[in-house]
Amino acid sequence: MTQDWTRRGVLGASLAVSALPMIARAQAVPLSTLPAAPFVVAETTAGKVRGGTTRGALSFKGIPYGGSVSGANRFKAAPPVEAWTGVRDATHLGAPAPQTPHSTYGEQEPDWAEDCLYLNVWTPALDGKKRPVLVYMHGGGYSTGSAGSPTQDGGRMAAAHDVVVVAPNHRLGLLGFLYLGDALGPEYANASMHDMVMALRWVRDNIAQFGGDPGNVTIFGESGGGAKVGTLMGMPEAKGLFHKAGIQSGAQLKRMPKEAAVETTHRLMKGLNLTDPRKLFEVPVRTLLDLQWQGEKDQGPLSGPAGPKVFESFAESTLAGHFGPVIDGTSLPVDPFDPVVTGLCADIPLLIANNKEEAAFFVMGQPGVFDMSEAELEGRLRHDYGGKGPALLKTYRQLRPGATPGDLYIAILTAATMGNETAVLAARKSAQSAPVYRYRWDYASNRPIAGTKHTLGSGHATDIGPTFDNWDEAGLHGNGPGVRDASAYLSAFWASFARTGVPSAPGAPVWPRYDTQRRPVMLVDTTCTVADDPDGAARPIWER
Repeated sequence: MTQDWTRRGVLGASLAVSALPMIARAQAVPLSTLPAAPFVVAETTAGKVRGGTTRGALSFKGIPYGGSVSGANRFKAAPPVEAWTGVRDATHLGAPAPQTPHSTYGEQEPDWAEDCLYLNVWTPALDGKKRPVLVYMHGGGYSTGSAGSPTQDGGRMAAAHDVVVVAPNHRLGLLGFLYLGDALGPEYANASMHDMVMALRWVRDNIAQFGGDPGNVTIFGESGGGAKVGTLMGMPEAKGLFHKAGIQSGAQLKRMPKEAAVETTHRLMKGLNLTDPRKLFEVPVRTLLDLQWQGEKDQGPLSGPAGPKVFESFAESTLAGHFGPVIDGTSLPVDPFDPVVTGLCADIPLLIANNKEEAAFFVMGQPGVFDMSEAELEGRLRHDYGGKGPALLKTYRQLRPGATPGDLYIAILTAATMGNETAVLAARKSAQSAPVYRYRWDYASNRPIAGTKHTLGSGHATDIGPTFDNWDEAGLHGNGPGVRDASAYLSAFWASFARTGVPSAPGAPVWPRYDTQRRPVMLVDTTCTVADDPDGAARPIWER
């Protein structure tokens, strides 16, 4: 069915969603994300799975969606999942992808394993109802993370908003993005992205058995997860597997050129003293990880000549010696969003966001930033932005009256790393037929920053728990006044967008679609307001 994106169609959908009850929001739910009784059995194309109940919804964890990706299956698209007999237990998380220690946070989450293609499903009921489906791609850049974190558990969101939530693990880092396409064939490119496409195919083929609608699928993600969503929007093989998209703090405009990916492979082969790329199938995983981790520090055989400092988000993932999606010409034909947005996603509505104080997260380990002097601020801005520094400082002082030097530095760094690209992507996508909606997460977390008297505020990733209405779980969002109200708004916006393509929430103002005349942005906090072009006064400086 073709969606009506006219004013009449949008307003009708918005009114319908505003009338939806906030199911189970007032009910207390257990904090544990471990599935417990009552247990239920669901059917998949590969066999039956047994799940339980968590956070008010039915929960199935660790469902395999792809076959083995180790040994001879490394670095390429995964084979199909092998069928099983009997009923498979789906009450425990599956293994996350190989990565740095202490970078996954799931409850009773197993150690990483090379074979990591598992997903989780949360649903209100196995009743054949066609609910909207939200598929969440986890963050952690392109090298860490998993679908198991309690703050992104989908149970409460599923129960409160009558939706189905899915979250897959997938390959990461070197094992997920090493490019061998020129040497071994086109299937040896963007393995991690192929995993996500395979997870979406699983949704298409199975989600009806979990009370979801395969014809109404929204993909969304935060940080690296948002950047992965952006890549899927430019992949021909993903076309038709999702119908709406959401990017939170992940508006990556450029992906890795093939030339840089080829150079990365050359450095790796040389560092391992190999000439036959098939020998990479035999290298121990830990050896490959050690080389990847050295490269992330610009050390070891993957490192190269140091270039100029770049502030744009995900910039390192486009450079030789690092790992991220590759514009290989086949699985990813062109940059999805640069210089224009690919026509593959012209019919895909987009909900896009960044956080007001995004950069506070990235300087948490530098307590001096929060208490810097005026002289230190001016010096940093001259160093980082050259001739733009004085103009930026003057403009942001006007935009943030009363802000401390540390606050101003974080505001400017936020624009440089996340805010500007969010605005550019929203503007470019708004030229297409499907609507774009943009918001900014303004709720200030009370989570303290070590070594200072400051808190994280609306820093990067403070919106993850609230997205899933998991305000009561421990996380970066903190436990301050109003966190529950801000979470109610944010989770309702995402659920309504998934249902109709129009974000709305009880008590929030009508949300205009984004355009380059008004540039309307919903400011999400304990109350919500629409602001036209916030921080727009700085745009001419950034564009110089």
